[in-house]
Amino acid sequence: MTTRLSAVAPLPRRLARLLFAAAALACALPLAPVQAQVMNDPVLQAREALRKRDRAQLASTRAAALAANHPLAVWADYWELSNRLSEARQEELDAFYARWPASYLEDRLRNDWLLELGHRRDWVNFRAEHPRFKLNDDREVSCYALLAHHLDGADVKTEARAAWLAQRDADEGCALLATTLFEAKLLGNADVWRKTRLAVEAGRTRMARQAAALLGDDVAGAVGELSENPQRFLARKGSVRERPGAELTALALIKSGTHDADATATQLRERWSEQLPAEAAAWVWASLGKQAALKLADTAPDHFQRAELRGRAPLELDLPDETLAWKLRAALRANNGAGRWQQVMQAVNAMSAVEQREPAWVYWKARALRALAEDSQDGAALIAESRELLASIANPLHFYGKLASEDLGQPLVLPPAPPELTADERAAAAAHPGLERALQLMALGLRAEGVREWNFSLHGMGERALLAAAQLACERQVWDRCINTSERTREQVDMAQRFPTPFRASVVARSREAGLDPAYVYGLIRQESRFITDARSGAGASGLMQIMPATATWTAKKLGLDYKPGRINDSETNLRIGTGYLKLVLDSFEGSQAMAAAGYNAGPSRPRRWREGPALDAAAWAENIPFNETRDYVKKVLSNATDYAAIMSGEPQSLRARLGSAIGPRDSVPPPVERDLPGALGAMAPARRTGREVASMRRSATGESA
Repeated sequence: MTTRLSAVAPLPRRLARLLFAAAALACALPLAPVQAQVMNDPVLQAREALRKRDRAQLASTRAAALAANHPLAVWADYWELSNRLSEARQEELDAFYARWPASYLEDRLRNDWLLELGHRRDWVNFRAEHPRFKLNDDREVSCYALLAHHLDGADVKTEARAAWLAQRDADEGCALLATTLFEAKLLGNADVWRKTRLAVEAGRTRMARQAAALLGDDVAGAVGELSENPQRFLARKGSVRERPGAELTALALIKSGTHDADATATQLRERWSEQLPAEAAAWVWASLGKQAALKLADTAPDHFQRAELRGRAPLELDLPDETLAWKLRAALRANNGAGRWQQVMQAVNAMSAVEQREPAWVYWKARALRALAEDSQDGAALIAESRELLASIANPLHFYGKLASEDLGQPLVLPPAPPELTADERAAAAAHPGLERALQLMALGLRAEGVREWNFSLHGMGERALLAAAQLACERQVWDRCINTSERTREQVDMAQRFPTPFRASVVARSREAGLDPAYVYGLIRQESRFITDARSGAGASGLMQIMPATATWTAKKLGLDYKPGRINDSETNLRIGTGYLKLVLDSFEGSQAMAAAGYNAGPSRPRRWREGPALDAAAWAENIPFNETRDYVKKVLSNATDYAAIMSGEPQSLRARLGSAIGPRDSVPPPVERDLPGALGAMAPARRTGREVASMRRSATGESA
């Protein structure tokens, strides 16, 4: 997100988003079909003009699309106006809204215009526009709106503080909100230091300096200095004589801990812990605990314990939920895998009310209660509370819901199919203008734009309408929209839509040929590509099973397959190589589906390291995966596979059985293939993301989870 410094900034955020959309599409999809149509389709010509930042050509192609009544002319109209929004007048926006009422791009342009109005400080037009913003999914717009309410005399302190602390980028709107409220003494120094701590720990130096600047340019400069070299700062300027000095020292220790938690812990223990104010020292210890937990170090629980002792009131320390989550994960690994269940309880109870309701934390709190019951005089009551918590999340449709059901002794029975769609329900979906426009965009190769149109069209739909829209996508073989649309229902659950089986004969044949469970392969493909055969990630992974070109070549050679790089998106070729590679990974982890899924996503070398240390319950091992994406990926692949097995067999299945026994260090000599087994998906980066650009744009535009 780029802060706009003036109305003529070289690359305002709205234009960056437009150009990013074009670049993401270029990375995610084959270009040949699009290039072949650019010469004669004005909408594609407009998109190309936008990419080249050719304003004259963009205006010309927009006019041609409108004159021809092109069914997607709204996109050319949007690109042209959004591209010059810093010069636009309210009358031009009103005319656009009138041309395209109730459309996705009416709402998206209103989003862009609200950012521009906030930048201009045009609160009169902002107040008129904001109530009409349907999605209302832009944090910066929300900050501008809170500021406008504050200027009107409303009490926005609590909501504004939460919005500012949750800000992840140094955007103009939230910074202006914070500055205004700080000057009005509605935000205090403690709020600023908290924001700065969060930013320093996350490595967001620009945001840290932006927050610290509220306390003065000298403080902002010191934050920049300690972010660049925390140990030099501690040696030269570490101080606890007054609050700014103590806070800056704590920040330097937090930053140092992101590089070397153990060395910083020694430094903190030997000098700073008793000198710093108790709350600051406790925060630093907790931050070091998080960093140690990310490295799966056995020192993490002790760091968190020191935070509790130094803070003296651990439940009032108000640590971030993310830090508390890592406190819980570290506690699961503690005592050689037996766990520190009291720390698990402390972590969950200290989380925000919203976070405490997350199924993961409900599940582990229930497990903690069950473990603590063994040595408690109130054991029966703790067991009853544990079962009550498990019952509250038991659900066959997600990872922890499945585990909770099994822990209660309940079979994983799939929900019954909803009543069949009527002809009228199907016809309404087929005639929906937004859905039809989305399908047309995808047919032109504009998948990212089509996804955004599609998802906007779903807002406000009831469950039957959602099922009908999902069925339309299924029948058009737009499998990602089929799945994601069907997943929005809560009462009427159509498992055939949520877990489709395209290419079934090939998937089953190639899986069995490789010696794999077809349900496991389906579970992985569903998470990798949503069955989009020409999906391509930013790193270059391609096809149904998202294979990197070098890995495809290596695997084909290893398996003795005739392979040419141009065939990587061919579904049969991709399945044969992908299943062959997955089998090699699975064998290298002695058949552990959890470790193999982690290796497929993050590269095999990482789960080899993650298995070192104590032998853990497989669910606890999965929860401790240090990469957010890979942790989520492993859970979803195994949950998907369990559902696919139930659908394909017609019999109840067990996620616990699929997770397998405890995961720990290897007992035997690794197989020879492990020495040269490459990463399937270019996992040299911290975590490889499937369809990264398209997925990122989709989530930012719609709030959709991958």
